[in-house]
Amino acid sequence: MTVLERLSSGPVYLICGGIITFVAVVCVVFLVRAWRMGKAIGMDPQKMKQAVTASATFSVLPSVGILLGVIALSGSLGVPWPWLRLSVIGALHYETQVAAAAAEQVGLAELSGSLMTPQAFATIALLMSLCIMWGMILSTLFNSRYLKRLRGKSADAPEGAKKQGGFGDLAMSAMFVGMVSAYIGSYIGDFVSGAGKLAFAGSWTPLAVAAVSAAVMGLLTWLAEKKNLRWLDSFSIAGSMLVGMLAAVLIGK
Repeated sequence: MTVLERLSSGPVYLICGGIITFVAVVCVVFLVRAWRMGKAIGMDPQKMKQAVTASATFSVLPSVGILLGVIALSGSLGVPWPWLRLSVIGALHYETQVAAAAAEQVGLAELSGSLMTPQAFATIALLMSLCIMWGMILSTLFNSRYLKRLRGKSADAPEGAKKQGGFGDLAMSAMFVGMVSAYIGSYIGDFVSGAGKLAFAGSWTPLAVAAVSAAVMGLLTWLAEKKNLRWLDSFSIAGSMLVGMLAAVLIGK
């Protein structure tokens, strides 16, 4: 039995499937409790139904990209592990990038099932888990204190005053801009370094996909704000993702 076959064996499915089932049950419990609490405090049931519908549609469309990520990673890490990572806490861009970086550090020429060893998989899985767990840990330790500060600031603000973004908003915006700049910078670097080489044709594909996705996001945002199509807000991110993936497929042919 090869390493890839072991990674997709019954016991691994049982372990990963059990964790996913537990998380799904917890989500259902919170959904029911939130619905009951909303009714108890007098929220409009129609608005709650609209929130549930918007959340469901917003979740279904991005899941197509996540499914593609599971399929892409299953060829090198088996099906259960990518399924667990991308179903519970992982993100598509994070999992693929960290898995590829970890594979390079353990000496694999590429992230491939034919080259995978038990030691390499253990290192890759450990690194994928350690690098993303800090959000949960920091939230557990500091979220309560942070929420108290937010409530205090809201209570002290004068009525009718314009809301100003705090440090958290600025930090998130800066982090997002930095992340996008890092990705775009790496794409530009690949494009420049690939000039005059056989790999040139493929080096501009990420830049083209990023441009297409940004254009679609801008169009959907414009329609939502200028044409009063507010329902598009729930589909803007998912729509730009799907069109970007479609562009990647068409350009890559």
